[in-house]
Amino acid sequence: MQVYNRQEKTYYEDVQYGGGFLKKLYGTAFGRFVMPLVLSRPISKIGGLYTDTFFSKPAIKGFIKKNNIDMDEYVPKKYKSLNDFFTREIKAERRPMADEKEAFVSPADSKLSMYKIEDDNRILIKGNEYTVGGLVGPETDVAEYKGGSCLVFRLSVDDYHRYGFPDSGRIKSSHHIKGRLHTVCDISSQYKVYQENSRVVTIIDTDHFGECIVIEVGALMVGRIVNHDLQSFQKGQEKGHFRLGGSTIVVLLKKDVIRLDEDVLENLNKGVEVKLRFHEKLGTAKR
Repeated sequence: MQVYNRQEKTYYEDVQYGGGFLKKLYGTAFGRFVMPLVLSRPISKIGGLYTDTFFSKPAIKGFIKKNNIDMDEYVPKKYKSLNDFFTREIKAERRPMADEKEAFVSPADSKLSMYKIEDDNRILIKGNEYTVGGLVGPETDVAEYKGGSCLVFRLSVDDYHRYGFPDSGRIKSSHHIKGRLHTVCDISSQYKVYQENSRVVTIIDTDHFGECIVIEVGALMVGRIVNHDLQSFQKGQEKGHFRLGGSTIVVLLKKDVIRLDEDVLENLNKGVEVKLRFHEKLGTAKR
């Protein structure tokens, strides 16, 4: 997947973490045979229990080196486990908030792609056909999202895995949907991962973009999505965090509510992901 680095105004090819293992899992007969076990919640839970203990602490140094993580960006701390490190806190000055009042800010360090919500509420994402109802569950009224936008923020394993709100507002409702834990990278593109995976669906009423739907999607070895108990929030305020692994945040917007920045729109229209930082402006309210 080609990615546009907005900070450096350069392009690069994204390299999938654990690509060799994933190719065997998704690309071989034996891998597909054991896949139900590997993707099961008990296996993810066992992996999570290990990464929560001090036994996983020695892996931190190698993780930093392999993923070229700049530790100068993060609040100094003695980490107790790999998961404690994975949910590390970034220095506030390293992710300054966009100061425009009507800015839509990135909810996470991530790579952004965008898909149109068709008039029949269908979305074609990476060759797979989804429905808005399938993404959020049958109990949610999604009729007003026809013709809107589906923003997909993909987090890699080396990204900052705390995430926040794209605008100020209030939480209307939230519910969890149990599911599988496919990897969310392109190698699993034959599966409807955003509809099959475990996820948390939150409907928010924002001050500048109206009602939006925010979906945190769990992934391989990321069965735990931890959200704060909030009723209202400010733009960029922390909403929660993912535990170990890479994952995805999907934001559904109604028609004609956002105007994307020119460079973001240009690259998304070419099928190129755009690398964003937490709190970075990617568009403004459309009037």
